[in-house]
Amino acid sequence: MSELQFRGDPSVVKIALVAGEHSGDILGADLIRALKQLYPNAQFYGIGGERMKAQGFQALFDMEELAVMGIVEVLGRLPRLLQVRKELLAHLTATEPDVFIGIDAPDFNIPVELKLKAAGIKTVHYVSPSVWAWRQKRIFKIAKATNMVLALLPFEKAFYDKFDVPCSFVGHTLADQMPLQPDKTAAKLELGLKPDAPVLAIMPGSRTNEIKLLAADYLLAAQELQRQQPDLQLICNMVTEQKAQVFNQIKQQVAPELQLHLEIGKARTTLTAADAVFIASGTATLEAMLAKTAMVVGYKMNWLTHQIAKRLVKLKFFSLPNLLADQALVTELLQEQVTVEHLIKAMAPLLQDQNARHSCVSSFTQLHQLIRCNASEQAAAAVAKVIQG
Repeated sequence: MSELQFRGDPSVVKIALVAGEHSGDILGADLIRALKQLYPNAQFYGIGGERMKAQGFQALFDMEELAVMGIVEVLGRLPRLLQVRKELLAHLTATEPDVFIGIDAPDFNIPVELKLKAAGIKTVHYVSPSVWAWRQKRIFKIAKATNMVLALLPFEKAFYDKFDVPCSFVGHTLADQMPLQPDKTAAKLELGLKPDAPVLAIMPGSRTNEIKLLAADYLLAAQELQRQQPDLQLICNMVTEQKAQVFNQIKQQVAPELQLHLEIGKARTTLTAADAVFIASGTATLEAMLAKTAMVVGYKMNWLTHQIAKRLVKLKFFSLPNLLADQALVTELLQEQVTVEHLIKAMAPLLQDQNARHSCVSSFTQLHQLIRCNASEQAAAAVAKVIQG
């Protein structure tokens, strides 16, 4: 563990934060920047990445220590994770920060918050776990662990309000970053696409498993749509070179002749360039909505996961645009509903009927405004209330 230098001045506000992955580092850095406006002399420390360090944050541990995904990987790293947690808790109870902010990473942060709050240290959890979707009883543990939850989406706050758990809706930083009226022509030109011909994107997810379950159906549906509409341009984005190889192997098997632009690490530009997209459920659907791109959302899991999820998940919708609107704005296809036929039937009107697309875009613009609230400033103001309260 790195040693910290504390300034002896008791008037200095001490703010401890823990971010466990890249997305948390981005949120954390923006939050620190906003908190500095309110507390210019504050001292920030805990666990974070390069972006947080660039804001003057002092890291006790490297963020990579926490960035493990998947049950098997976590089990292999468990002794080290528990050691990090133990040392972190010892350090925080000794230094008594004015507030502790756990950013996402609930499996690590909520137990830390629970112990700190019991020790009399104020705690905030930034990014609500999906308690509204499944294992709803977790909300009681979150209530016990936190003085305040900062929620990115309004329906999350509504859920916490139902249980009288303190929660502030702060908005989503993605909505702050992305323009209300995206320049689709510029995005098409940037990717070498014709600006005056329609573009369909294929985004089967960022995890290997998702790509294997969705890519074939998306490709076959796109192939048929291109046959019906020969000027249709196809584009796909993959998060890494390795995922692109997985995708290309599937393409070779099901649609080797298909003309398609493949990008790597350009999700936002790809979504902005597209007029419509076949997409996997997840945060990407929010990004597609903010890029004002019509979409058909698919989701497939292996059989056992689906059987478990069916019993646990308590949702009318599963895509973020529909959850935000509380109505079926976009077509959702789940499990055996994801067929080439269903995909074509849902997508064809979006590509061929401009009115259908415009109506989508206007709803998406309203939702964009709803969650565009200067999230980092709102979050900093909510943290300040907890510190002062």
